[in-house]
Amino acid sequence: MKTQTRISLPRAWQRMLSGRRLDLLDPSALDIEVEDIAHGLARVARWNGQTSGAHIFSVAQHSLLVETLAHRRAPGLDRSRRLAVLLHDAPEYVIGDMISPFKAVIGGDYKAVELRLLSAIHRRFGLPAETSAELKALIKVADSGAAYLEATRLAGFEAAEARRFFGRPPAVSATMERDFLKPWPAETAEARYAERVKKLVG
Repeated sequence: MKTQTRISLPRAWQRMLSGRRLDLLDPSALDIEVEDIAHGLARVARWNGQTSGAHIFSVAQHSLLVETLAHRRAPGLDRSRRLAVLLHDAPEYVIGDMISPFKAVIGGDYKAVELRLLSAIHRRFGLPAETSAELKALIKVADSGAAYLEATRLAGFEAAEARRFFGRPPAVSATMERDFLKPWPAETAEARYAERVKKLVG
């Protein structure tokens, strides 16, 4: 008599502190909570943690900087589009922030997972599943501007090197420099990100 071998499939879901279980292969908007996103992003380091300061420069803080830069560039953005900008890196609360060179090594699989998660996150907050080309272009410009500022203020890049990789630097006020380019404690980043999402959701 032959015995059947049970094949155990690898776990493809992440358990969140809220108790939700988010399936990375088939993410449901019902399993996404703003508190989980804020908590995760506040603890994910930009630049693989290779930044100066007592705290990491988190993806949550980066996202708030990008939203601010996007609004300065396009003051007429409504709340839903500002929310889409703020959430542009939200999948990283599950999959982490991989630096661009490593994404290039991995190829398309990472991007496919990232896009599925972003689509589910958008649906959770009442946004179109897919971002318009116009808004994607604005996010890219604001994201590159934030990367330039982070690279030169926190990650040890020379201005010429940063310009080569990230383009022209955005104009920022002294207030923005003080507020957004000094790494916050994780608790501060988490609270500010969650508060901003909730305000934009209404």
